[in-house]
Amino acid sequence: MKKSKRVKKSNSWKIKQHRDQFFKKSKTLGYRSRASFKLIELNKKIKFIKKDTDLLDLGSAPGGWSQVASKIIQKGKILSIDIKDMDPINNVEFIKSDIFEERTKNKVNRFFKGKLDVIISDMAADTTGNKSLDSIRTNQLCADVINFSKIILKPRGVLVSKLFMGEDFIEVKNLAKSLFKKVNFFKPESSRRESKETYLHCETLKSLKI
Repeated sequence: MKKSKRVKKSNSWKIKQHRDQFFKKSKTLGYRSRASFKLIELNKKIKFIKKDTDLLDLGSAPGGWSQVASKIIQKGKILSIDIKDMDPINNVEFIKSDIFEERTKNKVNRFFKGKLDVIISDMAADTTGNKSLDSIRTNQLCADVINFSKIILKPRGVLVSKLFMGEDFIEVKNLAKSLFKKVNFFKPESSRRESKETYLHCETLKSLKI
């Protein structure tokens, strides 16, 4: 029994150390959140953000993902949207609004003057203390982003969005597969090991005939 407790304590310590190394690294490198390393890792693997990418960052506050994108994109445009405040970032336009409101969608269209290359979303619903409910609410946000992406993405566009492994995971996965030709899932090393989060990668709308 004592040995079991020691093992659990040791595992807990390892998890905290893993989490802290990215937190400390984010402070050292000037990133606003440890989530920055998730996007860095995802882009290193998939290579979907380029110098001339037009990119929409949803649920952008405090700005960790927008910071990463701004360091890569030189010729394209970056628009970040969140219902929370976000401090300014060079070469990033920010709108404090709800992306699912029609007026916000119209602003996105005007900003990009048409369709765009990439949507990134690290949105998560506010926690209630009920992990199952929180997972369902966050996955609904992901589903809403998927549906929005079919309207605003270019035919060969890319969507990367947070998703939780839960009872409705398959439903969201099937929605993505119904709209995109390429659908994958990745869990970055910088994600908390105990977290059920994963990241959905969708590419090339099925409406494009190739």
